[in-house]
Amino acid sequence: MEKIFRLKNVVEVTGLSRSTIYRLFNAGKFPRPIKLSERAIGWHESVIQHWIDEQAGLIKNGKI
Repeated sequence: MEKIFRLKNVVEVTGLSRSTIYRLFNAGKFPRPIKLSERAIGWHESVIQHWIDEQAGLIKNGKI
């Protein structure tokens, strides 16, 4: 079973603030979370790692 990252984990792994993650998510530039319960969301670890890899590729290619 794949690990689920809660927001705190995503903040640590990406280096982004909570507000930046929500801003990017609302702009369609960050992966959608999955609903874990009525008041909890999370992201599959692989989805976050893929997003990080994409961002690194954009920087490397001079697109950011």
